[in-house]
Amino acid sequence: MRVKLLAGIAVMALSVSLGGMLSAPVRAAEIKVDPKGGAKFNDDTYKYLELFGDVFERVRKDYVEEVTDQTLLENAINGMLTSLDPHSSYMPAKGFQDMQEQTRGEFGGLGIEVTMEGGVVKVVSPIDDTPASKAGIQPGDFIIAIDGKPALGLTINDAVDKMRGPINTSITITIRRIGVDPFDVKLTRAKIVQQSVRSRAEGDVGYIRMSGFTEQTQPGLDKAIKDLKAKIGADKIKGYVLDLRNNPGGLLDQAVSVSDTFLDRGEIVSTRSRRSEDTQRYNAKAGDATDGKPLVVLINDGSASASEIVAGALQDHGRAIMLGTRSFGKGSVQTIIPLARGESAMRLTTARYFTPSGRSIQAKGIEPDIEVEQAKVEALAPQGFRRAEADLQGALANPDVKEEPAKKPETPVVPPAPGANVDPAKKPDEKVAAVEQDYQLRRALDLLQGIALYQRASATETVAKVVK
Repeated sequence: MRVKLLAGIAVMALSVSLGGMLSAPVRAAEIKVDPKGGAKFNDDTYKYLELFGDVFERVRKDYVEEVTDQTLLENAINGMLTSLDPHSSYMPAKGFQDMQEQTRGEFGGLGIEVTMEGGVVKVVSPIDDTPASKAGIQPGDFIIAIDGKPALGLTINDAVDKMRGPINTSITITIRRIGVDPFDVKLTRAKIVQQSVRSRAEGDVGYIRMSGFTEQTQPGLDKAIKDLKAKIGADKIKGYVLDLRNNPGGLLDQAVSVSDTFLDRGEIVSTRSRRSEDTQRYNAKAGDATDGKPLVVLINDGSASASEIVAGALQDHGRAIMLGTRSFGKGSVQTIIPLARGESAMRLTTARYFTPSGRSIQAKGIEPDIEVEQAKVEALAPQGFRRAEADLQGALANPDVKEEPAKKPETPVVPPAPGANVDPAKKPDEKVAAVEQDYQLRRALDLLQGIALYQRASATETVAKVVK
């Protein structure tokens, strides 16, 4: 029997059609019998087992509708696990199979990560380029109805079962969002192929977007860094932006590997279970793939679990500046334990993880070094003229500038009315527009430019001192 370690958010709900997250092992390990942890039943235990048998038999016999033994027992098992914490659950055969497919980065559904809060299904984050993301589903949204039927009281697994379905079929979910009235969103289920890493050059800064931690993440990161160095020039890159916003987590081994990519030494994360001898520490190997270039990491309340492992490690080592808003705050590790000859499985919280400095982020999150709320930036209407010293009558001439012939006076530009189009025929570059609208990313890019200027000034001062 093999176990798998996860560092991701929800339960099976995340696993299948909704585009859940994670699964698969940090490294598969054989389950060993712990002589200290063997089953030791006392009289009370036997009393409650007998009570369970009585309830089970009474339900089978007297419930208003016939219920199969399998349904009763699976629900009892799931109830036992889900009562422990929001991330422990039972996965029947189909759910276990779906979760395994998901951690390989390909699955079917809506593309949405969920958890339970107060008995209601809550969105952790939509996955990039999926039906949920394109429909505008946001972190923090509550799903209060599915196809017109209330979702309150459903288990996380039941909610997922109702939202999954054949590709190209439609589903309507009712969303409750803070500050607005509940509204319906109609979605079409699709095959979700999760490309967990995307990258592009933002001038002389490398931008890397990481939407999850699957088996494809580290290879994707390696390729992204290689491509950015080739496009910008390894010596010309001023720094990198690692975007972990709305990244709900995934595989623990991928979180460790991604952190190691940017670190040259030191501890990355430690996991601690109820037994001190089971504590594990993960350390970085020598070599920083980005050559120590400045790094800014973007986080928000949709950054969870494996994302927080990466953010915490880079922050504690002073390797990166955290920019954005406080992260989700999931500091636990789940183990996937196959059951019933590997047909089903249980997802059990078995450890807490701690950042290199020994802090737990459970229910607390990672605090950004620079807090920047997301905002919409809009350009002011163009002005007809700019004020300048050179326009003043009798202004002194600049001795370093040769006098130019007088220019013909230009016709004053009349600013357009508020909301009017300056040039409807001119369509702005979509990529540039996206960056301009992303206030947090804009701030990160400006920060890296500032760091580059400071480093250049420091280097020039050092050279000047040496010459003297």
